Amino acid sequence: MKYTVENKIIIDNHEFTYIIEYKKIKNIYFRVKDDLKIYISSPKMASKKYLESLLLDNSSAIIKMYNRQISKDIKDVYYLGNKLILKEYSGSPYISNDYIYAKDINNAKEYIYSLAFDVFKERVERIKNSFNNLPEFKLKVRKMTSKWGVCNTKSMSVTLNTELITKDVHLIDYVIVHELSHFSHMDHSSAFWKEVSKHYPYYKEARKELNHS
Repeated sequence: MKYTVENKIIIDNHEFTYIIEYKKIKNIYFRVKDDLKIYISSPKMASKKYLESLLLDNSSAIIKMYNRQISKDIKDVYYLGNKLILKEYSGSPYISNDYIYAKDINNAKEYIYSLAFDVFKERVERIKNSFNNLPEFKLKVRKMTSKWGVCNTKSMSVTLNTELITKDVHLIDYVIVHELSHFSHMDHSSAFWKEVSKHYPYYKEARKELNHS
Protein backbone atom coordinates (compact mmCIF):
# COMPACT_ATOMS: atom_id res chain seq x y z
CA MET A 1 0.00 0.00 0.00
CA LYS A 2 1.35 3.46 -0.88
CA TYR A 3 0.64 6.85 0.66
CA THR A 4 1.57 10.35 -0.46
CA VAL A 5 2.91 13.56 1.07
CA GLU A 6 2.72 16.93 -0.73
CA ASN A 7 5.12 19.82 0.00
CA LYS A 8 6.84 22.74 -1.69
CA ILE A 9 10.51 23.48 -2.36
CA ILE A 10 12.53 26.26 -4.04
CA ILE A 11 14.83 25.00 -6.80
CA ASP A 12 16.77 27.47 -8.93
CA ASN A 13 14.51 30.32 -7.71
CA HIS A 14 11.39 28.42 -8.81
CA GLU A 15 8.77 27.21 -6.35
CA PHE A 16 7.88 23.60 -7.07
CA THR A 17 5.23 21.38 -5.56
CA TYR A 18 6.60 17.92 -4.94
CA ILE A 19 4.69 14.81 -4.02
CA ILE A 20 6.31 11.91 -2.19
CA GLU A 21 4.77 8.55 -3.03
CA TYR A 22 5.94 6.03 -0.46
CA LYS A 23 5.99 2.53 -1.92
CA LYS A 24 7.44 -0.90 -1.30
CA ILE A 25 10.53 -0.23 -3.41
CA LYS A 26 14.27 -0.05 -2.77
CA ASN A 27 15.32 2.88 -4.97
CA ILE A 28 14.24 6.52 -5.25
CA TYR A 29 12.91 7.93 -8.52
CA PHE A 30 12.10 11.51 -9.61
CA ARG A 31 9.85 12.62 -12.45
CA VAL A 32 7.98 15.77 -13.46
CA LYS A 33 4.47 15.08 -14.77
CA ASP A 34 2.12 17.06 -17.00
CA ASP A 35 0.82 19.02 -13.99
CA LEU A 36 4.42 20.31 -13.54
CA LYS A 37 4.67 18.80 -10.07
CA ILE A 38 7.68 16.71 -9.02
CA TYR A 39 6.73 13.15 -8.13
CA ILE A 40 9.10 11.18 -5.91
CA SER A 41 8.73 7.42 -5.62
CA SER A 42 10.47 6.44 -2.42
CA PRO A 43 10.84 3.63 0.10
CA LYS A 44 9.15 4.34 3.41
CA MET A 45 12.43 4.67 5.31
CA ALA A 46 13.51 7.84 3.45
CA SER A 47 12.83 11.04 5.40
CA LYS A 48 11.38 14.23 3.93
CA LYS A 49 14.63 16.08 4.77
CA TYR A 50 16.72 13.48 2.94
CA LEU A 51 14.47 13.53 -0.13
CA GLU A 52 14.59 17.34 -0.26
CA SER A 53 18.39 17.19 -0.13
CA LEU A 54 18.33 14.80 -3.11
CA LEU A 55 16.07 17.18 -5.03
CA LEU A 56 18.51 20.05 -4.45
CA ASP A 57 21.51 17.85 -5.35
CA ASN A 58 19.76 16.95 -8.60
CA SER A 59 18.39 20.42 -9.32
CA SER A 60 19.78 20.57 -12.88
CA ALA A 61 18.07 17.29 -13.79
CA ILE A 62 14.81 18.49 -12.21
CA ILE A 63 14.92 21.75 -14.20
CA LYS A 64 15.56 19.81 -17.43
CA MET A 65 12.56 17.55 -16.77
CA TYR A 66 10.43 20.60 -15.97
CA ASN A 67 11.52 22.41 -19.14
CA ARG A 68 10.75 19.32 -21.23
CA GLN A 69 7.20 19.31 -19.89
CA ILE A 70 6.88 23.04 -20.57
CA SER A 71 8.09 22.50 -24.14
CA LYS A 72 5.55 19.72 -24.67
CA ASP A 73 2.65 21.84 -23.50
CA ILE A 74 3.54 25.24 -24.95
CA LYS A 75 2.79 25.67 -28.63
CA ASP A 76 1.84 29.33 -28.54
CA VAL A 77 3.66 32.32 -27.07
CA TYR A 78 1.72 35.01 -25.21
CA TYR A 79 2.86 38.41 -23.98
CA LEU A 80 0.50 40.67 -22.02
CA GLY A 81 -2.45 38.64 -23.24
CA ASN A 82 -1.49 38.84 -26.90
CA LYS A 83 -0.64 35.75 -28.93
CA LEU A 84 2.67 36.16 -30.73
CA ILE A 85 3.85 34.35 -33.83
CA LEU A 86 7.29 32.79 -33.40
CA LYS A 87 9.85 33.54 -36.10
CA GLU A 88 13.14 31.67 -35.90
CA TYR A 89 15.99 34.13 -35.50
CA SER A 90 19.61 33.48 -34.48
CA GLY A 91 20.24 36.86 -32.85
CA SER A 92 19.01 38.28 -29.55
CA PRO A 93 15.25 37.82 -29.19
CA TYR A 94 12.87 40.73 -29.62
CA ILE A 95 9.18 41.48 -30.16
CA SER A 96 7.82 43.43 -33.11
CA ASN A 97 4.10 43.88 -33.64
CA ASP A 98 2.54 40.39 -33.44
CA TYR A 99 5.83 38.54 -33.90
CA ILE A 100 8.54 37.34 -31.55
CA TYR A 101 11.94 36.67 -33.07
CA ALA A 102 13.89 34.00 -31.20
CA LYS A 103 15.94 30.83 -31.70
CA ASP A 104 13.15 28.54 -30.53
CA ILE A 105 10.10 28.36 -28.26
CA ASN A 106 12.18 28.10 -25.08
CA ASN A 107 14.32 31.09 -26.03
CA ALA A 108 11.14 33.06 -26.74
CA LYS A 109 9.63 32.18 -23.37
CA GLU A 110 12.86 33.01 -21.53
CA TYR A 111 12.93 36.42 -23.19
CA ILE A 112 9.31 37.14 -22.31
CA TYR A 113 9.91 36.12 -18.69
CA SER A 114 12.97 38.39 -18.59
CA LEU A 115 10.66 41.36 -19.25
CA ALA A 116 8.44 40.56 -16.26
CA PHE A 117 10.17 42.54 -13.52
CA ASP A 118 10.23 45.86 -15.40
CA VAL A 119 6.61 45.50 -16.55
CA PHE A 120 5.40 44.52 -13.07
CA LYS A 121 7.38 47.31 -11.42
CA GLU A 122 5.78 49.92 -13.69
CA ARG A 123 2.29 48.58 -12.87
CA VAL A 124 3.06 48.48 -9.12
CA GLU A 125 4.22 52.11 -9.19
CA ARG A 126 0.96 53.14 -10.84
CA ILE A 127 -1.32 51.15 -8.56
CA LYS A 128 0.30 51.80 -5.18
CA ASN A 129 -0.53 55.50 -5.45
CA SER A 130 -4.20 54.65 -4.91
CA PHE A 131 -3.42 53.02 -1.53
CA ASN A 132 -3.02 54.86 1.75
CA ASN A 133 -0.26 54.12 4.26
CA LEU A 134 1.44 51.36 2.31
CA PRO A 135 4.73 50.31 3.94
CA GLU A 136 8.00 50.27 2.05
CA PHE A 137 8.31 46.90 0.34
CA LYS A 138 10.45 45.07 -2.19
CA LEU A 139 9.10 43.71 -5.45
CA LYS A 140 10.26 40.21 -6.35
CA VAL A 141 9.53 38.04 -9.36
CA ARG A 142 9.83 34.29 -9.66
CA LYS A 143 8.19 31.28 -11.28
CA MET A 144 5.55 29.76 -9.02
CA THR A 145 3.45 26.71 -9.71
CA SER A 146 0.46 27.30 -7.45
CA LYS A 147 0.09 31.05 -6.81
CA TRP A 148 -0.07 34.23 -8.86
CA GLY A 149 1.39 36.35 -6.08
CA VAL A 150 2.52 36.40 -2.45
CA CYS A 151 2.60 39.22 0.11
CA ASN A 152 5.09 38.65 2.93
CA THR A 153 4.80 41.18 5.76
CA LYS A 154 7.83 39.73 7.59
CA SER A 155 10.22 40.42 4.73
CA MET A 156 8.10 43.35 3.51
CA SER A 157 7.99 41.98 0.00
CA VAL A 158 5.51 41.27 -2.77
CA THR A 159 6.39 38.39 -5.10
CA LEU A 160 4.66 38.04 -8.47
CA ASN A 161 4.61 34.93 -10.64
CA THR A 162 6.60 35.44 -13.86
CA GLU A 163 3.82 33.61 -15.72
CA LEU A 164 1.66 36.71 -15.24
CA ILE A 165 3.67 38.37 -18.02
CA THR A 166 1.64 36.22 -20.44
CA LYS A 167 -1.65 37.59 -19.09
CA ASP A 168 -3.56 40.73 -20.00
CA VAL A 169 -2.51 43.86 -18.12
CA HIS A 170 -5.83 44.08 -16.27
CA LEU A 171 -5.16 40.65 -14.75
CA ILE A 172 -1.66 41.70 -13.69
CA ASP A 173 -3.24 44.76 -12.06
CA TYR A 174 -5.72 42.59 -10.18
CA VAL A 175 -2.99 40.39 -8.71
CA ILE A 176 -1.01 43.47 -7.66
CA VAL A 177 -4.09 44.98 -5.98
CA HIS A 178 -4.77 41.66 -4.28
CA GLU A 179 -1.27 41.43 -2.81
CA LEU A 180 -1.06 45.11 -1.79
CA SER A 181 -4.39 44.75 0.01
CA HIS A 182 -2.80 42.06 2.17
CA PHE A 183 -0.66 44.71 3.86
CA SER A 184 -3.89 45.83 5.54
CA HIS A 185 -5.60 42.45 5.85
CA MET A 186 -3.51 39.27 5.98
CA ASP A 187 -6.54 37.07 5.38
CA HIS A 188 -9.38 36.77 2.90
CA SER A 189 -12.05 38.24 5.12
CA SER A 190 -14.89 40.47 3.94
CA ALA A 191 -12.78 43.47 5.00
CA PHE A 192 -10.00 42.28 2.70
CA TRP A 193 -12.29 41.93 -0.31
CA LYS A 194 -13.80 45.33 0.44
CA GLU A 195 -10.31 46.80 0.25
CA VAL A 196 -9.65 44.98 -3.04
CA SER A 197 -12.92 46.25 -4.51
CA LYS A 198 -11.94 49.86 -3.78
CA HIS A 199 -9.04 49.55 -6.20
CA TYR A 200 -10.34 46.83 -8.52
CA PRO A 201 -14.17 46.65 -8.59
CA TYR A 202 -14.29 43.76 -11.05
CA TYR A 203 -12.10 41.44 -9.01
CA LYS A 204 -14.58 38.54 -9.18
CA GLU A 205 -14.39 38.45 -12.96
CA ALA A 206 -10.58 38.65 -12.85
CA ARG A 207 -10.39 35.75 -10.40
CA LYS A 208 -12.52 33.58 -12.67
CA GLU A 209 -10.44 34.49 -15.69
CA LEU A 210 -7.18 33.61 -13.93
CA ASN A 211 -8.52 30.37 -12.51
CA HIS A 212 -9.68 29.18 -15.90
CA SER A 213 -6.69 30.34 -17.94
